[in-house]
Amino acid sequence: MGTQQILMIVLSVIIVGAAVAVGIQMFDTQATNAQRNAIAADIQNFGAQVLAFQRTPTSMGGGKGATNLAAAESNLAQYLGFTGTGYTLENVNAVYTLSVDANIATITGVQDKITATGEIDVTKEADDAIKITFSTTKPNN
Repeated sequence: MGTQQILMIVLSVIIVGAAVAVGIQMFDTQATNAQRNAIAADIQNFGAQVLAFQRTPTSMGGGKGATNLAAAESNLAQYLGFTGTGYTLENVNAVYTLSVDANIATITGVQDKITATGEIDVTKEADDAIKITFSTTKPNN
């Protein structure tokens, strides 16, 4: 083979390798975004359930307008489906943990390198009651 042919083969191998690397990176980014969206959707769903619990009468298993959720924490956890001493719930999207402090319920979802924290304040209007923040941890390599 001539020098030009070998040079073309090496160059094409480098270009194909770079294209594969970029494709893998794009796929990983899309998967991470989809995972963030799924966790956010779950936390929004839990937030709506917290607000529903707060507005539901105790005779129907709710909190009867309680602004102090800490007093009804175990009932709230049961209403949402969180179990165990740490009030945890696991689904295909993440592992969620519930904690309650006065009138704010905090739900934290953790999956791989994504952590999302949702704070649900029952004293605010429904549109402003749910606040979600994300943090990303780098994987250990």
